[in-house]
Amino acid sequence: MTQRPFKILGIQQIAIGGPSKDKLKTLWVDMLGLEVTGNFVSERENVDEDICAMGKGPFKVEVDLMQPLDPEKKPAVHATPLNHVGLWVDDLPKAVEWLSANGVRFAPGGIRRGAAGYDITFLHPKGNEEFPIGGEGVLVELVQAPAEVTAAFAKLAG
Repeated sequence: MTQRPFKILGIQQIAIGGPSKDKLKTLWVDMLGLEVTGNFVSERENVDEDICAMGKGPFKVEVDLMQPLDPEKKPAVHATPLNHVGLWVDDLPKAVEWLSANGVRFAPGGIRRGAAGYDITFLHPKGNEEFPIGGEGVLVELVQAPAEVTAAFAKLAG
């Protein structure tokens, strides 16, 4: 194998589809605090998409919340599965406490050490009666940021 002629630098975007952007926005905008920065509508691509952002500058990650214009047409932007999305968080225990208190459902297992050695927990892909806010079909992993990641984001925020 030859040397790779490129480097993956980080996450640029995550696209999440559902039958309704409203439920997606409840989690991503209302609960997790992302900012809606634009909207894109395309009949050709059968999509009505809110463009959200987290972070700034080189650390900015776009999160596209998509719903189909016509659920019977292709492409079916609401039917493409996504295994999970991992998000750095500066204080995992506080995040879990606040999100739980605000109706976000967590998957079983609580906070635990993840595969990469960081503390993690997962938001459940589906809400229920007791905790009505879930990932709308997407499993979301919250990852405790190590000191150097937290410092980089703090330095960027100035």
